[in-house]
Amino acid sequence: MMWSDPHAYATSGQSGGRRPHAAVLVIFGASGDLTQRKLMPALYNLALEGRLSERFSVIGYARSEMTQEQFREKMRESVRQYSRTGLKDETVWNQFAANLYYVRGGYEDGEGYHALKELIDGFEHGTRVLPVRLFYLATPPDLYGSVVERIAASGLIVREPGGESRMRVVIEKPFGTDLETARELNRRMHEALDESQIYRIDHYLGKETVQNLMVFRFANAVFEPVWNRRYVDHVQITAAETVGVENRGGYYDQAGVVRDMFQNHLLQLLCLTAMEPPVTMAADDVRDEKGKLLKAVRRIAPEEVALAAVRGQYGAGTIDGKPVVGYRDEPGVAKDSTTVTYAAIKFFIDNWRWESVPFYLRSGKHLAKRVTEVAIEFKRPPLLLFKSHAVGPVNPNVLVMRIQPDEGVSLTFEVKPPGPDMTICPLSLDFKYEEAFGSSPPEAYETLLEDSIEGNSTLFTRHDWVEEAWSLVDPIIQVWNLSKPKNFSNYAAGAWGPQEADDFMARDGRRWRQPDVRVPGCP
Repeated sequence: MMWSDPHAYATSGQSGGRRPHAAVLVIFGASGDLTQRKLMPALYNLALEGRLSERFSVIGYARSEMTQEQFREKMRESVRQYSRTGLKDETVWNQFAANLYYVRGGYEDGEGYHALKELIDGFEHGTRVLPVRLFYLATPPDLYGSVVERIAASGLIVREPGGESRMRVVIEKPFGTDLETARELNRRMHEALDESQIYRIDHYLGKETVQNLMVFRFANAVFEPVWNRRYVDHVQITAAETVGVENRGGYYDQAGVVRDMFQNHLLQLLCLTAMEPPVTMAADDVRDEKGKLLKAVRRIAPEEVALAAVRGQYGAGTIDGKPVVGYRDEPGVAKDSTTVTYAAIKFFIDNWRWESVPFYLRSGKHLAKRVTEVAIEFKRPPLLLFKSHAVGPVNPNVLVMRIQPDEGVSLTFEVKPPGPDMTICPLSLDFKYEEAFGSSPPEAYETLLEDSIEGNSTLFTRHDWVEEAWSLVDPIIQVWNLSKPKNFSNYAAGAWGPQEADDFMARDGRRWRQPDVRVPGCP
């Protein structure tokens, strides 16, 4: 077996003149939703932009009965439907599809792994420079441990301790369901692989605005001096979704919003917002600082959960003018389910920079608007200067990093409008990525797939971070499991969450931002 068309993908767009690594990417679970909606469109876009080697092949592995041609046609349709560019260039697709293969096999089936090994060995036969072997686990999470053990036992991957490994495994979330299961999964992974070979993926870290958090903080001298307890009143991190559980009712009823969003996405955003500057941008230097930050987050004791966290579940309501059912009426959800679809949690970070500054994290399903953002609200200045004038309450300066969907940065500040009277009103400086750069940023999976092929683990999660994150949220989940709520459902679909969440902020003399309300500006 040899790669077809040695000049494939030789279009412009390779960053910095770097020559991409030759690679074989095996996707376990290739007939599933993730492959069709995210992975294959991302790979096609990388090919379209010349960011894949001419020696790059994809092997789909799944239980489904499919011929090679049927698999290629299915992937072609997924690109046409879900790629941000559409099926823009048929020539690029044909070159890409010529190196697209399919192997049918079970995940406990030695015969399937044997066929897979024969195919990969054929790619490597006679080549002087061996390609990267990348195994992507897009399977149900309960198969992660056994698939890794099988690929190791079959000789598809070998342990390569230290340095840059040629053989890597990419693992989707969730990585465990609690601290105990995460530790056990880490143990099984480390029996077969070195930690440097394990790429635990969190697609939020591939988003351009998330990556720009570090650039914004550490490449601009104007912000770093005020990025601390002396000037920051509090921080709000929001990941709001307008969708419900869609077709994942069975999974979601076992997971809930804390496992689904807080343990990974929101705590990652917390780390990037609050961590100290790393020594270098090398993967372990960045991940060391994220680990230190997470260790400094104050643990919430069981008896403090009621004061530090709020939970909710959506009922029937309206989204985008259309009626939607309540959570308990979703397919696959128990009629008396107490699964949490909304949560708000207040964390404190016990270090010099952030002592006494609250970080409010919230996420929920079927909320008023789809938005993910980090908002830093600064302290109000003293107003003695204006006490002889009829100046009303001054709004605090707020810096907002918009992660999605309207990627950008805004800064709200106070100004005096023209006229004889001393009045003050808010205005906003607003930067939008699409307007500034002329196009939408690449999809997160494009960035993360390219990084995993190139061996850059900076945006992937290390085993110690995973366990620290579970240790933060486990006590909250356990308390909520033991004390069943009496008032579910407690917010209507299309709202910003339950009234208890507003009361939660009001007790601290604060209120939630409404990302769907823009700064009014001056009259």
